[in-house]
Parts: sequence; C-alpha cells; structure tokens
Amino acid sequence: MMKITDISGKVKFSNQIEMPYFGLGVYKTENGDEVINSIHAALDNDYRLIDTASYYKNETGVGEAIKTANVNRSELFVTTKVWIDDMGFDATLRAFDKSLKNLNLDYIDMYLIHWPVPDLFLETWRAFEYLYQSGVVKAIGLSNCLQHHIEDLEKNFEVKPMLLQNEFHPRLVQQNLLDFCQEKDIVYQAWSPLMRGRLLDNELILNLADQYKKSPAQILLRWDLQKGVATIPKSVKAERIADNALIFDFELSSEDVKKIDSLDREERTGAHPDNFLEHFKNKK
Repeated sequence: MMKITDISGKVKFSNQIEMPYFGLGVYKTENGDEVINSIHAALDNDYRLIDTASYYKNETGVGEAIKTANVNRSELFVTTKVWIDDMGFDATLRAFDKSLKNLNLDYIDMYLIHWPVPDLFLETWRAFEYLYQSGVVKAIGLSNCLQHHIEDLEKNFEVKPMLLQNEFHPRLVQQNLLDFCQEKDIVYQAWSPLMRGRLLDNELILNLADQYKKSPAQILLRWDLQKGVATIPKSVKAERIADNALIFDFELSSEDVKKIDSLDREERTGAHPDNFLEHFKNKK
C-alpha cells in the first residue's frame, strides 16, 4: 500500500522508478502564461509532478515553465501522452519526438497511451517498449484502460504497464480494477479526482469537510491517497493549487473512507474505455 507522508512522498513502480503521488494536472489549461503560472504556483507549493498530454496543446508552455522554474529538472516528474490520432508504431515514435521537442526535455518520466484505439493498441505499446528500452522515457503506462487491456499487453509483451491513469472519484471507484492493479504492481492514478467539481456540494462530503475542518476538495483528495491512488488535481488558481496540497495534516477514519466509497455509482464524466472513439468523433 501507498505510504502517505507529505507532499514530497512518492510511490514506486515495478521498475523501481519513483513518482510523486500528488501532482498538478494541466488539462484545459491554456498554453502560454496560464499554464506557466499554474506550474510555477504548484512548484512554489512543493508539487513535483506535472501531467500533460499532446492533446492538451500546452506542452510548449509546460516546457517553458520547467525551463524558467527555480527547480532542477532532476527533481521533477513529467508525464505526457500519445493521442489517438498518433497511434501505431511509427506514428507513436514521431509523436514522442514531437512531445519531447515541445517540452524541450532530454527525456520524459512517464509516457502514457491516452486511449486504447483497438486496432493500434498493441503496435503502440510495441513503440512504447522501444522508447522505454532506449532510455528516453523512464516509465510507461496506460490511461483510460480496463483490466482486459492490461491482460492483452501481458500476453504479448515483456514490459507491462507501470501506471494506469483513469477517471477516479467517489462516483467511479472500480474497486475490482484497483485490486487487480495492486495485485499486478501497477500504480493507479486519478484524473478528475473532484469529478469536475460535481462532488464539492455533496452532502456527505460537506459533512466530512465540516467534521475534519477541511474543504470538500481536501477531503476528496485525501480519500484518493488513502485508497492507494495517486492524484493530479487541476487548477489554474494559485490559491486553489496551494489549498489542494493541504491534505497531509489529517487522516480520514476507515469508517469515513467506506462512507465515501458508498457514493459509487459507476458514473463517468468522460468516455468509457470501450467506446470512446464515438465520443471523440461526436466532439469534432
């Protein structure tokens, strides 16, 4: 299980590389000043994990923020992702090179398959293995995947995913998938840990916030970590970024963790991993 200490705490992958279990997500953060200022605010509050993606179209801003930060690159953990239009062996290698250039980095800490395009999933992972074995990425993993996706990779490849980043919040727990990942030594990470704000006025969460003298967001983020799930809340407001990190001076009781678990409704804000292509086709 994840040992929770403070914001500098880390979780270890199966290859012994370590990643901060708490970081900043930059989905829908505008390239340029907004993403640069957000990252600088996070770094000022001791965040050391930054999660972006080619799809977010802010990798150049993330790179500029890193370059101009008063933090050594070696202290940072940077994640990016290959988009569905860039999957397949050769296309993935080209996409990785573009991300590396946009970020202005010599290596990427974590590279993820953003969504598992069925006909290209295995070929994309073959490119991931190649990148990992060449040393330009320190760890590789998946986003928006389920148990059967992981099992497909296990059947076909030597290197298994080190991380699974999924939508995760009290309305979408997927405990069986959490248990599976723990059994396979795959770190689980939450995107949309606050359910895009929809849980901040939930009665149970509000009552717990009052009980623990914390904000609803802090209750939810602490619950993530106590579930053994790394988390990357997104914000562009310096005050909110600072507040989100104030979750290491209290602990939810096991009873209260179970109460939050009981909110589970298998409810998503994003697409389902098995039918996401239709979702993105409709968005175009």
